[in-house]
Amino acid sequence: MSKIAVIGAGITGVTTAYALLQRGFEVTVFERHRYAAMDTSFANGGQLSVSNAEVWNSRATIAKGLRWMLTRDAPLLMNPRPSWHKYSWIAEFLKQIPRYRENTIETVRLALAARKHLFEIAERESIDFDLEKRGILHFYATRSEFEAAAKVNELLRDGGLERRAVTPAEIRSLEPTLRGEFFGGFFTKSDSTGDIHKFTRGLADACVQHGAEFFFDTKVEAIEGGRAGKVEIRAESNGERFVSEFDSVVICAGVGSRAFAASLGEHVNVYPVKGYSITVCLDDEHSRENAPWRSLLDDKAKIVTSRLGADRFRVAGTAELNGFNRDIRADRIEPLVRWTREHFPGISTSRVIPWAGLRPMLPSMLPRVGRGKLRGVFYNTGHGHLGWTLSAATAEMVANAVQDENQAHAGLRYASATPG
Repeated sequence: MSKIAVIGAGITGVTTAYALLQRGFEVTVFERHRYAAMDTSFANGGQLSVSNAEVWNSRATIAKGLRWMLTRDAPLLMNPRPSWHKYSWIAEFLKQIPRYRENTIETVRLALAARKHLFEIAERESIDFDLEKRGILHFYATRSEFEAAAKVNELLRDGGLERRAVTPAEIRSLEPTLRGEFFGGFFTKSDSTGDIHKFTRGLADACVQHGAEFFFDTKVEAIEGGRAGKVEIRAESNGERFVSEFDSVVICAGVGSRAFAASLGEHVNVYPVKGYSITVCLDDEHSRENAPWRSLLDDKAKIVTSRLGADRFRVAGTAELNGFNRDIRADRIEPLVRWTREHFPGISTSRVIPWAGLRPMLPSMLPRVGRGKLRGVFYNTGHGHLGWTLSAATAEMVANAVQDENQAHAGLRYASATPG
C-alpha cells in the first residue's frame, strides 16, 4: 500500500485525503493548526456557487478596481506598498485577460462536477453541515449592472449551468425578507449553501475512521526527494523535529503553497487575497423570522450571504491585496454590518462575530491540480474564492493523478524485477 502525505487540513486537504483513502492509499495529513479547517476554511461566505464561477480577469474588473482604489470601503482594496510577489501576481493576472471566457467556462464545468461529489460524500459519511438547497439569488440595482450580468450569464450557460433572469417582483417573492430597490436579478435554483467548517471537520473525522493519520500543531519545514524515489517530509511538532518518508506528497497548503513550490524549484504563484465575513447571531425570534433562508449575492457591493441553521446568518465579501496580513480591520467589517442593517432591518446586529481569511489565488483564477516537476510531488491549491465550491472535484482529479503515477511506478519496479 502506497503512503501519501497531504500538506494542509483545510477543505482542499481534507477532501484530497478522503479521495486518496477511497483509492486504498495510506494517508497522513500534516496541519499547522490544532484542528482541521482553522484557516481559510473557517468562516467563508458559505456558498456552493456555480453561479459565482466568473473569473476576475476582465477589463471590466480592472476598471472597477481602479475606481475603487480611492474609496476606503470599496469591495476591492490594494496596499500600494511595493512587493515583488504582489506585482508579479498582478502582471500574470493581466496576462490572463485573453483567457477570460475560456477560464470562466472551465470553472463552471469544474464546479458542476464538484457539486455532485460533495453531496455524495456528505450522504455517504452522514455529515451535517447546515446544507440548504434553496438556490442563490443575484440581484442588481441598475439596468447597466443587470445587462453586464446577462453577458456573464451566457458564459455560465455555455459551461452547463441553468440560471434564469428574475424581475423585481420575483426577487421579492423569492426572498420576502430582503429590502431595497432592484432592477432585476438572476436565480440559480441548483446552487446551495453550507457551513464549510462543519463539513471539513466532519470529513476529517470520517478520514480518521477510514484509517488516515493527522499530525496537528505540526509545521512542515521542508519537502525533499528521498532515497529510491521516495519523498521526505521534515517537520516540527511541540519542539521536536522528525523526518517521515512517503511515496508521494500532495501540497494543499493554501497561501503557503507558493513557498513549498519554490523550495522544490517550481513557480506556483499563489497570492493571499484577504476576505472578510461576519456571523450575525440570531438570538431572538424576531431576528430569526427576518433573516433570509435563501442565499444572496449583491453584485454592486460584492457581498454574499448564507443562512447557517436557525440561529446564524453569514455575510461575507471584499477582496484585499495586502500580503499575509490577517488583521481584522474595523473599517472593513463596518460595511458588512451596515449592509445587513440596510437590507434586513428586522435583524438585530447586537452580537456579530467578525472574521478575516486569506484566499489562495492564482493569477488565472483556476487552481493548480496535478503533478509537479518532481516525481512524487502533486498540487491541489490556488482555488481562490471558490475553494468550497471546487474542492470535491479537484480532490478527485489529484487523487487520480497520484494513483496513475503510483501504478506506473509499481509497474516499472515489477518489470525491472522480472527476469528477461
